[in-house]
Order: sequence, then structure tokens, then C-alpha cells
Amino acid sequence: MFALSATITMVVNMALFSGMLLLPIYVQTIRGISPLEAGILMLPGALLMAVMSPITGKLFDKFGGRILAIIGLSITVITTYLFSQLTLETTYGHLMVLYSVRMFGMSMVMMPVSTNGLNQLPRRFYPHGTAMNNTLNQVSGAIGTALLVTVMSMRTETHATELAAEAMKNATAQPTAAAMAEMEQQIQMQAMLAGINDSFFVATFIAAVALILAFFIKRATQAEDPLEEKQVKKKVTTAKLV
Repeated sequence: MFALSATITMVVNMALFSGMLLLPIYVQTIRGISPLEAGILMLPGALLMAVMSPITGKLFDKFGGRILAIIGLSITVITTYLFSQLTLETTYGHLMVLYSVRMFGMSMVMMPVSTNGLNQLPRRFYPHGTAMNNTLNQVSGAIGTALLVTVMSMRTETHATELAAEAMKNATAQPTAAAMAEMEQQIQMQAMLAGINDSFFVATFIAAVALILAFFIKRATQAEDPLEEKQVKKKVTTAKLV
């Protein structure tokens, strides 16, 4: 269960960075929204995730990690797919609500899955398990960032080439320099939008992998610690001798 929980957490972290990275790029570069407004857009999701932490802890004690992970990852998969359908007319409110719902889904996954994995370790391994989880989270975040940004960049170049070729094919006359510059700018915007959508689509599959793994989660029971058993036996033997 610890290995499974660590794997799920890594995959979820990779999907998490799709929203944290691609959404600001979309709203600032393509939509022209200021950095402050972009931060305000993402603020409700962060606050919702913080508020849900103690609530999720109580739900975990009652229902276990499997149900919470399946529900949370289902929400994450759906909202990530909806993010892959962005357009130039997607409203600010729609983005805020969708991002908040996505963070709500992730809040039902991270803590319950990690806690369920740690519960299987002997007590003296808790610090090591926590350190391992933190390390894997950092590594998976770096991998997710590199992967999704690479997908966005490559697909943007591909779409730009295709759109430029289509525009030149449909042109009835040689465009002027001003018209050419405007057309190149529009092509670049459309290509970047398509690249961001493709990257979110890849993130949807990444989240779907975590959802499949979540069905194998079982309520963990603490593993026996040979060292503790040896110490207990030693104490019992000493007490009998005394």
C-alpha cells in the first residue's frame, strides 16, 4: 500500500502541475489578463483545498482512502478534460469555477492516499516514509512540469506550421506586410491555444492512470516490526528472570 500510494501521489502531482502552469500561461499570454487577476482566479481553488484538509481527514477516518481517491480522481479527470476544451471566448468565471472544482477533487486524493500508505509502515519508519513521499513529490512535480511544457511547445510549433500552410493556401492575393504581421500573430495565438489544450489532454490521461490505480487501494494495516518484537521479547525474558 505504501508503494501504491507513492505511485498514485506522483501521478497526481504530475497532473496537478498542468493547471498550475498552463492556466496562467493561457490567461496571461492568450487572453491578456494581468498577473494579479490570474492569481485571483486561482485563489479560490487554493483556499478550498486548505479548507477541505481537516474535512477530508475526518472522511478518511470514516470511509477510508479508496472511496475518497476514486471520487476525487474522477472529478480531477473530468475537470482536466474540460480544461482541454479552452477557447478564446472562455469566460473568467468559468475558468475560476472549473479550477476550484478541480482543486476540490485533488484535495480528496493527496492526504488520504498518502496517509493510507504511511499507515502500513511500522511506527519507527514514519519519518522515512514522510521523507520519501516529499522527495517523490518534488521529483514528480519536476517531471510533470518538463513533460507538459514540452508537449505544449511541440504541439504549438506543429499547429503553427499547419495553420500557416492553411492560411497561405486559402489566401486569394499576396497579403501586405501589415496583414501578414496580423495573420502571424493570430496564427501564433491559435497555435498556442491548441498546444495548451493538447497538454491538458495529456494531463487527462495521466490523471486517468491514477484513477485506475486507486481501485487497488485497500485500508492499510500496520506491518509488524521485527525489531520491536525482538525488543518486546527481550523485555519479557528479562522480566521473567527478575
